[in-house]
Amino acid sequence: MPASVTAPLAGSLDDPAKARDLARMKRLATGLFLAAAAVFLACVLLGEDAGAWVGYVRATAEASMVGALADWFAVTALFRHPLRLPIPHTAIIPRKKDQIGESLGAFVQENFLTRAVVEEKLTTVDVPGRLGDFLGAPGRPERLAGDASAVLTALTSLLRDEDLEPAVAALVDRKLHETPAAPVLARVLELVVEGDRHQEVLSAALRLLARFLHDNRLVFRAQLGDASPAWVPDWVDDRVFDRVFAGLQGFLEEVGDDPRHELRRSYDARLRAYVHALRTDDDTAARVEELKKELLEHPAVRTWSGSLWRNAKNAVLTAAADPESELRARIAGLIGDGARLLRTDQTVRELVQRHAHRIAGALVERFSGDLAELVSSTVARWDTEETSRRIELQVGRDLQWIRVNGTVVGGLAGLVIYTVAQLLS
Repeated sequence: MPASVTAPLAGSLDDPAKARDLARMKRLATGLFLAAAAVFLACVLLGEDAGAWVGYVRATAEASMVGALADWFAVTALFRHPLRLPIPHTAIIPRKKDQIGESLGAFVQENFLTRAVVEEKLTTVDVPGRLGDFLGAPGRPERLAGDASAVLTALTSLLRDEDLEPAVAALVDRKLHETPAAPVLARVLELVVEGDRHQEVLSAALRLLARFLHDNRLVFRAQLGDASPAWVPDWVDDRVFDRVFAGLQGFLEEVGDDPRHELRRSYDARLRAYVHALRTDDDTAARVEELKKELLEHPAVRTWSGSLWRNAKNAVLTAAADPESELRARIAGLIGDGARLLRTDQTVRELVQRHAHRIAGALVERFSGDLAELVSSTVARWDTEETSRRIELQVGRDLQWIRVNGTVVGGLAGLVIYTVAQLLS
């Protein structure tokens, strides 16, 4: 079996102030014992011829010594073997350290870490009010926003880009492949048609086409000249081109200016029919799905999906590092709004208070055994001598009063017994 690991107690072994108090009380208790012994020895040397009072003083001193010795033995036996003799049932704390730890853990679990105790305590605590005051303290939202940014930065530094980039790219690729394109496209076109945006798109396209034709008039005229037979005079080509070009420009202007033009109605009907086909026709949906697949397999799209994690991470970290960024401002704003709700909104307050009871009770029931085990196992791992010394420093001063009281009470008891014996004799 592996050797048990000894865990040191927190802090230094000796508290100088407590060590001085303990030493002073030990000297006091021992001094009283020595004083009683000196009085007893003097009475023995004087003998009974010195007077009847000697017997009373001697009995008192003798009983004081017995009481002092008995209580010294009892106090010392808690922490070590008296006079280093292996007397049974001594050195109780070092010998029973593990059992004391188990008992302490069980005591804490049974008397403190219970749902009833925690919920009773929470009934006297304004949980949402305290939480709101904490979050809403002056400057606290900004500091917490900065702390959140620091935590976010630390977390992202633990994540390796070479591991996450393929995972994010695969996730995006899988989601895009799994999502049917036809219903999504149909819904987008429905929104466009319902808002009459498709007509605005058509108008913009007509204006761009008209400008494109106007800007490239000479190019089109040269193209017509190249295609025209050589025997046709140039002035004929000019007249034909001007009439055709003017007619086309006029038609584009007419459609652009007339919201009820036949071309617009036909365009609207065809677009609505296409939306219907996207939802009902399998062939149309299949063609859209095939187009989506070709698009997703394009190298540019692959490169884009692979860079999503790095780009998103860099954007977030840049915003998190900037105290004036919109991200930090929004986080601070959310914290401030939450603090105000916790302090003023009765619905939110009742909800938080109720859930605080439920969560605290659940945590206590779930982890009370673990906490008790933590106490007992920690005590079990402590060094035996160090534990005994630390406990003696904590309570030894008060225990020395037992020795003092034993000396005094023993002496009084001896005096009473001796007096009664004299009266009876």
